[in-house]
Amino acid sequence: MVIKMNEEWISQIKRGTLEYAIILILSKGDRYGYELIQMLEEFPMLKTKESTIYPLLRRLMKKGYLESYWKNMEEGTPPRKYYKITENGILYAKELDKDWSNLINSISEIKRG
Repeated sequence: MVIKMNEEWISQIKRGTLEYAIILILSKGDRYGYELIQMLEEFPMLKTKESTIYPLLRRLMKKGYLESYWKNMEEGTPPRKYYKITENGILYAKELDKDWSNLINSISEIKRG
């Protein structure tokens, strides 16, 4: 029972922080979808699947935080769809940074008692 509760908690944390992680990664440079998945796999708490990442990318694009473009690759390979952060996305990242800092500070205060 404890393990299942922990899995639910981790799932909720992932849902809440995956968007922030993607915004942070893209604020450092353009990436294609599968590349984002591979980068997130380095962090077990953020590991995700295509069925999660692509709808999230579409939602961030719909909100105007991201844009996409196609980039031709080597001959014989299909072009890749790259995502890049917009000016609104940069402003959103700054707001998320503040929210994240406030959250971490609040939890740290609670832990200190």
